[in-house]
Amino acid sequence: MNYGFVRTAAVTPKMRVADVEYNVQQIIQKIDECAARGVQLAVFPELCISGYTCADLFFQSTLVNACLNGLKEIAVATKDRKILSFIGLPLEYNGKLYNVAAAVSGGKVLAFIPKQNLPNYGEFNEVRYFARPTADGVIEVDFGGQTAQQVYFGNHVILQAENFPEFSVGCEICEDMWSLHAPSAHLAQAGANIIVNLSASDEIVGKSNSRILLVNATSSRCVCGYVYATSGIGESTTDALFSGHNLISERGKLLAESPLFEEENLLISEIDVQKLANERKKINTFPPADGSFQTVYFQTQPFAGGLIRQFSQTPFIPADKAERKARAELIISIQANALARRLAHIGSKTAVLGISGGLDSTLALLVTARAFDILKKDRKDIIAITMPGFGTTNKTKGNAVKLIEEIGATVREIDVTKSVLQHFEDIGHDKNVLDVTYENAQARMRTLILMDVANKEGGILIGTGDLSELALGWCTYNGDHMSMYAVNASVPKTLIKHIVLEIAEKEGGELGDVLCSIVNTEISPELLPPDAKGNIAQKTEDLVGPYELHDFYLYYAIRWGFSPKKVLYLAQHAFADKYDEQTLLRWLKNFYGRFFTQQFKRSCSPDGVKVGSVGLSPRSDWHMPSDAQAALWRKELEN
Repeated sequence: MNYGFVRTAAVTPKMRVADVEYNVQQIIQKIDECAARGVQLAVFPELCISGYTCADLFFQSTLVNACLNGLKEIAVATKDRKILSFIGLPLEYNGKLYNVAAAVSGGKVLAFIPKQNLPNYGEFNEVRYFARPTADGVIEVDFGGQTAQQVYFGNHVILQAENFPEFSVGCEICEDMWSLHAPSAHLAQAGANIIVNLSASDEIVGKSNSRILLVNATSSRCVCGYVYATSGIGESTTDALFSGHNLISERGKLLAESPLFEEENLLISEIDVQKLANERKKINTFPPADGSFQTVYFQTQPFAGGLIRQFSQTPFIPADKAERKARAELIISIQANALARRLAHIGSKTAVLGISGGLDSTLALLVTARAFDILKKDRKDIIAITMPGFGTTNKTKGNAVKLIEEIGATVREIDVTKSVLQHFEDIGHDKNVLDVTYENAQARMRTLILMDVANKEGGILIGTGDLSELALGWCTYNGDHMSMYAVNASVPKTLIKHIVLEIAEKEGGELGDVLCSIVNTEISPELLPPDAKGNIAQKTEDLVGPYELHDFYLYYAIRWGFSPKKVLYLAQHAFADKYDEQTLLRWLKNFYGRFFTQQFKRSCSPDGVKVGSVGLSPRSDWHMPSDAQAALWRKELEN
C-alpha cells in the first residue's frame, strides 16, 4: 500500500449558506476530483452541507431534512469510490440536533461522529442549536431508497481500512481540538494514526499562526497525522470572515498549508502511517485502549504514481534559511557546552586536537574554541596539531595552519612520516605496499601522538569523527575512531558542512575565507600519496559513496526504521534529478553492508554529546550486537 503512505486531502468547496442542493453538488465534484488524484482520505469543513453560519435556520426542519437527503445523494455518488470522506452536517437524532461529521465510503455512511465541545461565545453560540452527545449508539437511516442502514452514532469510533490496518482514522470537530481534554488524545490511544478535524474557524489577526501551532502540537503529542479542513469565504460575513485555511501535519511537521481567502481549495499531501505506527512502538505513552472504541471498516486502494509530498535530499538540514542558521547555532552551542562541562569536571588544563584541514577537525576546533570561551580560558591552551604524512597536500596543510592561527590556538606540527616508516620496519611491512596496513598505521600513529601530548600537557584529546563515519565504520579502529571526548559523534557529515558554512558567513574575514576553502576541499583521509600534480588522490566519496546519500539512508533506515525497499523508494523520489536507480541501489547496498559489519567500532565508541534525533551511542541511542547479520536487508534489496 504505497509503502505506508496515505494520500489525504483537506477540502474547502465552494458553498452558499443554506443552499443545500448547491453545496451537495460542490462536495460531490470535489470527491470526484479527489478520487481522480488518488486521494484515499478527504476531509470537508464543519457543517459544509448546510453552511456553518445558518444560525436560527438550524431550527428549520426544512434545512435539516434537506441536509440528510443531501448526504444520501453524496453517499450514492461515492458508491464506486474507495475513498473515505468526512462531511459535516446538522443531524436530528432522538429528538435532539447534533453537529456531526459523517464518515462516507463506498456508497455508505459508516458513522456519525458528533461534536463534543460546543462553543458558546460571540458569534459561535452553538449551544443555542446543538446538543452535546451523551452516549454512543446505532441509528437506522434510509440511504438512497435502500433498506434502512444501521449507522454508528457516537465518539468512540475508529475508522480502519480492512486491507491496510495502519490506515486508521479518528475524528474531532473544530472546538474539540482547542479544548482542555481534546478527543484526539483518546482517539490516538485507541489506535488512530490519523486525526481529522472538520472545522469552521474564523480569521482574525494572529489566528492562522495559532492554528498552525495547535495542529502541529496535536500531531506531535499524539504521534499522528492531522488533517484540518475549514470553511471558506462562502460563509456569511455577518460577524466573521472564514478563510479556508487548511492544514496537513505529521508528527509535528507541517506538510501542506493552503493560502488564505480562496473561494475553494484542495490541499493534498501524503501521511506516512507506517512511520507513525513504528514510532509509537518506541514510546510508552500509548497503552492499550480501554476497549470502549468501536472499529468500523472501509475499503481503500493504493494511489497510482509517485508521491506528491516532497522529501529533502538533506533531511538533517532545515530548508528555511533562518531555521538553518538557528539550528547551526544551537548545535554548536550544545557541543561547546557539553565539552566545557567535561573539561571543567576533570580539571583539564588543555585540549588537544589533530587538525587535518578537513571538515570534521574544523568543526571540532570551532567547538573547542567556543567551550574555552564559555570557561573563560585562554584559547592558547588549545593545542592544535597538524601531522603531515604520506598523503598530506599543501592545500589541506595550509588551511589547517591558517585555521588554527585565526582561531587563536597554539599551532604545533609533528610530521608522522619518520615514525610511521620506523613502525613499518618494526612490523615488517613494505612501505611500497599501499594497503590497509599502510593507511591505518598512519591513523593510529596520529592518535598515539595526540593522546600522549594530551597526557603531557594535562589535557584531553578531542575527537573529530562524525556520525556518518560511525555509521559506515569509515574510521580506523583505535585510530581516529578513539578519543577522550567526541564532540562530533552525533553530527552527520552533511550537517557539519552546513554548520561550517554558516560560521564562515557569520564570521567573514580571513576566518570565513579559510572555512570556505575547507568546505570546498574534497573529503579525504589523505592516507595515500597525492597525484602527480600534488592534488588529493584518495577521495572518500569515490570509495564509500556520496555522503548526501548515506546521510539520507541513515536518517530513514535508522531514525525511522524503514525497510530497505522503502528507503530506496524515498531516495528515488528525493534524488530523481541527480542519481539513477542503479546508483541509488548500489550505495544503499553498501550502506547496509558497512552498517552491519562495522558495529564493533560503535560498541566501544567514546563519550560524545547527542545533538539531534539520530545517534549511534552504544550507551543510549543504538543497541545492536556486533555480530548481527544483514542477510534479511540484503535479500530485500536483491529482490
